[in-house]
Amino acid sequence: MFPLVSRADSVPDRADAVTVAGEAMSREELFGAAAALADRIAGAPSVAVRATAEMSTVVAVLAGLLAAVPVVPVPPDSGPLERGHILGDSKAALLLAPGPWDDSGLPTVPIDLAARSATTYPDPTPDATALILYTSGTTGPPKGVLVPHAAIAAGLDGLADAWAWTSEDTLVHGLPLFHVHGLILGVLGALRTGSRLVHTGRPTPQAYAQAGGSLYFGVPTVWSRIAQDPASARALAGARLLVSGSAPLPVPVFASVAELTGHRPVERYGMTETLITISTRADGERRPGFVGLPIDGVQTRLVGEDGSRCAHDGETVGELQIRSATLFQGYLDRADATAETLTPDGWFKTGDVAVIGADNWHRIVGRASTDLIKTGGYRVGAGEVESALLAHPAVREAAVIGVAHPDLGQEIVAFVVRSEEVTERQLVDYVASGLSAHKRPRRVVFVADLPRNAMGKVQKKLLTD
Repeated sequence: MFPLVSRADSVPDRADAVTVAGEAMSREELFGAAAALADRIAGAPSVAVRATAEMSTVVAVLAGLLAAVPVVPVPPDSGPLERGHILGDSKAALLLAPGPWDDSGLPTVPIDLAARSATTYPDPTPDATALILYTSGTTGPPKGVLVPHAAIAAGLDGLADAWAWTSEDTLVHGLPLFHVHGLILGVLGALRTGSRLVHTGRPTPQAYAQAGGSLYFGVPTVWSRIAQDPASARALAGARLLVSGSAPLPVPVFASVAELTGHRPVERYGMTETLITISTRADGERRPGFVGLPIDGVQTRLVGEDGSRCAHDGETVGELQIRSATLFQGYLDRADATAETLTPDGWFKTGDVAVIGADNWHRIVGRASTDLIKTGGYRVGAGEVESALLAHPAVREAAVIGVAHPDLGQEIVAFVVRSEEVTERQLVDYVASGLSAHKRPRRVVFVADLPRNAMGKVQKKLLTD
């Protein structure tokens, strides 16, 4: 299993083994530069990295892994308050950055891509913390998630199996390098499997089309934009696998991508605390709206509000719980918050609601706090209503929430971005014609766009507010 990434001679090398925003390095050059930086940070309790979409970020993260120093990736566009919280809470001793943040208050270590060192470091212990990733902070200040080397290795090996991911692949993506999708899957995954990596800088349809990859990663926003650019989409026909994650892929986007590229996208599910745990497989069926099966070594179950086990019948909604080698070690200095997420028998409570079929296929309904709507005695998943709305040709985007109602408990309210003229009544009737009547929106609010975070997820709390 270890080391997490390797200089092994069995891994093919080439001058452009890793390319980020047009800058290329061989694996030998990359590891040499990372070792030189590791020489300068070895022994630090933790280091922060200004995680820009540049080669310097890859070198900095790899240096931390080599030196067994926990790395704290910081969003490069974070504001002073968010940045100050992350740097202070993590107790990072150094800031690794291509350019200084004058307000960081930390000694800054510049990243020299031309530096080289032949220093070899002992392999870290499996339970050593590799990364401290910060949550989005939707329920309070962001919490530091302690991710050990062993969890990353287990997750990447499970995905390599599910996606038939090998050193023969060229991985292409343009995702942020401060979270699970872009950094762990999109960088460490390539380094562990030995596949070539092309990070496009920005994830534009044209950049994806020109990259010539066999394996592509994107969030739904990326795939939606590619579907709206038929020429770029058709250029992906030569790929082997298209993977979507970080948020549900709307069924119409799934269908458009499949039609234009000839590939039905692979969808997967995960969290910062669990890494990726469920996915459709390269050699299996791909159902729109479903995230597939647990990867190797992952166990899942559904639990009702009363703590009882829910049936795996494809209909019963329950909270998804996970037991896996990919789990985090806990929240940094937050034993209370860590304990709240774990059951007495060691399962992680995801806070997401889902249904599981008799064939073990998983469909995520959404967050229990925002996507499980209790209306008139019924429990309705917001995702099901959103999918129904998105099937209407006049709907480009949709987000559904529950709003307090004196009679129903909650009423279903839909926020819709139109691609052409349509009325509230037409959409309400359209949903009611395909779903149970109690699942229809009581109100439809037309908006110019939906608030999203950096990973493309709709920020429903802003809609509720």
